[in-house]
Amino acid sequence: MAEKQKKRSEIEDKYKWRLEDIYASDDLWEKDFAEIKIKTEVMKEFKGKLTSNATNLQKGLEIYFDIDRILSKASIYSSNKKNEDLNVAKYQEMNDRLDSLFADISSEVVFVKTELTKLTQEEFNKFVKENSSLELYKFYMDEIFRLKKHVLSDDEEKLLAMSSEILGSPRNTFSMLNDADIKFPVLIDDKGNEVELTKGNYSKFIQSGDRNIRKEAFEKFNSVYMSYKNTFASTLNSKIKTDVFFSKIRKYESPIELALYGDNVEVSVYENLIETIHKNLEKLHRYFEIRKKYLNLQELHLYDIYVPMLKDIDKEIPYVDAVDMVKSALQVLGEDYNKNMNIGFESNWIDVYENEGKRGGAYSSITYDTNPYILLNHQNNLNSLFTIAHEMGHSMHTYYSNKNQPYLYGGYTIFVAEVASTVNEVLLMKQLVKNAESKEEKMYLLNHFMDQFKGTVYRQVQFAEFEKITHDKIQNGEALSADKLCEIYYDLNKLYYGENVISDDQIKIEWARIPHFYRSFYVYKYATGFSAAIAIAERISSGDKEALDKYLEFLKSGGSDYPIELLKKAGVDMSTPEPVQKALDFFGELVDEFERLMNEK
Repeated sequence: MAEKQKKRSEIEDKYKWRLEDIYASDDLWEKDFAEIKIKTEVMKEFKGKLTSNATNLQKGLEIYFDIDRILSKASIYSSNKKNEDLNVAKYQEMNDRLDSLFADISSEVVFVKTELTKLTQEEFNKFVKENSSLELYKFYMDEIFRLKKHVLSDDEEKLLAMSSEILGSPRNTFSMLNDADIKFPVLIDDKGNEVELTKGNYSKFIQSGDRNIRKEAFEKFNSVYMSYKNTFASTLNSKIKTDVFFSKIRKYESPIELALYGDNVEVSVYENLIETIHKNLEKLHRYFEIRKKYLNLQELHLYDIYVPMLKDIDKEIPYVDAVDMVKSALQVLGEDYNKNMNIGFESNWIDVYENEGKRGGAYSSITYDTNPYILLNHQNNLNSLFTIAHEMGHSMHTYYSNKNQPYLYGGYTIFVAEVASTVNEVLLMKQLVKNAESKEEKMYLLNHFMDQFKGTVYRQVQFAEFEKITHDKIQNGEALSADKLCEIYYDLNKLYYGENVISDDQIKIEWARIPHFYRSFYVYKYATGFSAAIAIAERISSGDKEALDKYLEFLKSGGSDYPIELLKKAGVDMSTPEPVQKALDFFGELVDEFERLMNEK
């Protein structure tokens, strides 16, 4: 009989986060909820006169960001309370009320951005001289001025806002088809039971040790998408055409420039990433050659690339031991980092174990006015060990940002968000490999990280290249039929996976099921962040004191500059191909070491 999940009341307090540090009671949350409404009414009084003088601008911006700050704090509390136990209706309702309030406030204060956009650089500089408190908003306003040339007239912006729901329909249609309407056939599992194939259990079947099961799952899963290929082609075409439409009316050279402009990232960064990957595809091809040999297969098919080469390490890693292992691996990050991280482990930042009704997965959540919070669902295994290191990386980035930046610049963009978490994972991996108790354990760890690298760098860049090709074709007036999309994707798959992998015909439809393609030119950030993190971790682990100092400065910088500039503080220049090349060299070393161990008698 399966072990019954514990109720939340049965979990020891030392293994639960202390959300009382945000609000000591729900009544205090209600007080802030009311305060948000009051401040919004005050904010509305600045409409039409926000930029009339320095005093109004300073007071208006102060209230505007106060509203955002309180909203953020209230949201973290209600969402975390909800996620503790999804069966508790009270916190579901609190969260829903806050969502509704946020929507109302957004429409009430939309005038702020409009009026700031009308302000000139010269007028703002004059206001700063009159009121030095406005110095705080200099970088924020620089961003407003940088984007200004792409902002339309009030009537045009209003029209676009009114049409946003219609223009977002391709993504919504894809989601409904992909998540609700599409149905998959039945297959026989390794115990002889009939099981309905789903998107959720597909990953389990494609990793099955029984080759017939994973082949059947691969073929049946993709055949369903193939039967809807024209519908999926229609939704993706519409999304790409929407991107082209927005880039034209906002006066960008291309949809990719529009997507990267917000982070102030040059298109050359995107292009350098693809070019550097192309120059290093032989490393991935060697990995597949080794996989083919290790699995002792005559042919390596696409349904063979996810099955683990080695069985899971049968090693119990209780939470207390996992914490000690993370602490040990991160000693190299210095005394101050470890002191503050230890406070996190000992001061109820973390909600550790599963309980009845608790949300699955793991995340780190941010509130500027308290410590970060981490939700885990810890299992005593290797994956959970890495999850602790990963989420603590996010939380320490948040901790340092909030301690060293004003609220306005405490947050940071997705471009840099995965750096700190991956640095921790790389440092943990290095220590685990160094201390491995057997050749098999070391090979398992190497394989774990090679697969992570393959999925986060090579696969995401393949997606990024597909996005660029398809957008370029639509922008140039070409048509993208379902068959053309399949052809583009299939050719890329053969390029990336090489001759050591049989590119099965069914893979050509994989583009149809990738939700990231409806958030255009986003996935490349996984690869750049991962590459930057490896470069940083390599330097720090070598004992480079200057590299550590630069990394800590980066953690403290929050969102006070553009992401490329922030990473330069950490000693990594992502405007050049060098960090990506170094990360790929690191991958090559992992492949070499695995092969050496594989051939060792």
